[in-house]
Amino acid sequence: MESIKLNTENLGRIADSVAIPLYDRSKIKAGIVHVGIGGFHRAHQALYTDQLLHKKGNENWGICGVALLDFDRKIYNTLKEQDGLYTLIVKELDGSLTTTVIGSIVDVLYAPEDPKAVIEKMASPETKIITLTITEGGYNYNEATKQFDFSNPLVQHDLKHPSEPKTIFGYLTQALKLRKERDQKGLALQSCDNVQGNGHILQSMLLSFVEKAEPGLVDWIKKEISFPNSMVDRITPATSSLDVTALKDTMGVDDEWPVVCEPFKQWVIEDDFITGRPAWEDVGAQFVNDVVPYEKMKLALLNAGHSVLGILGALKGYSTIDQAAGDINIARFLGLYMDNEVTPTLGDLEGVDLKKYKHSLIQRFGNIYIKDQIERICSESSAKLPIFLLPTITAQLKTRGNIDFAAFVIAAWAIYSLGLDENGNKIVIKDAISEVLQKRAIEAKENPKTFIEIEGVFGDLKNEALFVESYTTSYYNIKNKGLEACIVDLNSKILNKINE
Repeated sequence: MESIKLNTENLGRIADSVAIPLYDRSKIKAGIVHVGIGGFHRAHQALYTDQLLHKKGNENWGICGVALLDFDRKIYNTLKEQDGLYTLIVKELDGSLTTTVIGSIVDVLYAPEDPKAVIEKMASPETKIITLTITEGGYNYNEATKQFDFSNPLVQHDLKHPSEPKTIFGYLTQALKLRKERDQKGLALQSCDNVQGNGHILQSMLLSFVEKAEPGLVDWIKKEISFPNSMVDRITPATSSLDVTALKDTMGVDDEWPVVCEPFKQWVIEDDFITGRPAWEDVGAQFVNDVVPYEKMKLALLNAGHSVLGILGALKGYSTIDQAAGDINIARFLGLYMDNEVTPTLGDLEGVDLKKYKHSLIQRFGNIYIKDQIERICSESSAKLPIFLLPTITAQLKTRGNIDFAAFVIAAWAIYSLGLDENGNKIVIKDAISEVLQKRAIEAKENPKTFIEIEGVFGDLKNEALFVESYTTSYYNIKNKGLEACIVDLNSKILNKINE
């Protein structure tokens, strides 16, 4: 099949093959600036916004996408060439595909090339909301000190060269400074990342930076800027070359960077937008007074569940999450972990059928058509696990609840960090502190406790005797008996205890 290049001019030519935007994109104004235009944003917030733009009266809520980092040039170039358009491919549980061209990103900017343009866009009166997907590590939060990390070289650069920032905090500070100087209204800064209390964390980290960079701006921010918390959920694996080729061959659409995702999506948002907001609730988002319970549930079950499958699956030699979820022993391990260690920490979740939610997660993880790469899930584990898994350990220690499953995962991570699976194949470790992890993993072969003494990851857990004992026991068991035998033993131990 002859393929047609995706852009505004060619939309009419592909309309018979895929759903296309039915609104006039030339009349859409970018009331939202979004930083981090990767796959998740394009499968989630940009989709909700696209659906809303199909309803009349929402013309002021288009998105200007900002590629913040040097290595974001490819996605910037792709979207620029495609007029902000891209194809969203939903891989249904039965293997069928739902394919839609999304049009809500009406402008794109590349920050390293023109930082002033990004600052001016953020400062524009047209901009009412700035949203972020900058990953868990992008908030520059030190888990051990619970403070902003001023030792980060990029932060030091922003303090010395404020007009040429490299971090989100440098950009936001300069943009908000302009809004104040121009006597403009404030706006909402909305995190869409997997960070518990993401709005609160963003507020705290930004104010910490501003106190050093522009101390005269602090009071204005406290008065004029709101920081709504949100909980986001949609499994969005990295796009593969096969996805690009399949789109050309089956739909005749030449899209250099489509996005693939699962059918499930969820967005729970705290209703705290100081200068107005889109009616995202009209297209399925949920506005609530308190996001925390939903957020905690999702981080501790879905995100931690992904990490559990990723780390254990990697050691077994699996390459995708569905393979790990299809391993009956690993799947049982995950189910017992969620039931016996996570669920007791969640408290009352009004309106949530927790049993049904956990069952749905197992189904979602096992979607054989998603092929979410374990390498992607395990990347930046040093930033993810303190958010997804360690809070469960901390909460369970306070009540002397079971922590054996979580401690086992940490032990498996220490062994994973040596860089080889149990078959002797290389594991690619993608992590900001990969050198530290590998160094400590090697030292852990002689003294397992060395690994959990990485203070920036584990904080004070090295001083918790129950955790240290469980972790150390798991470490030696895995090394001596192998992963699968240990998983089977731990599953049996808990099941026997439940049946007593």
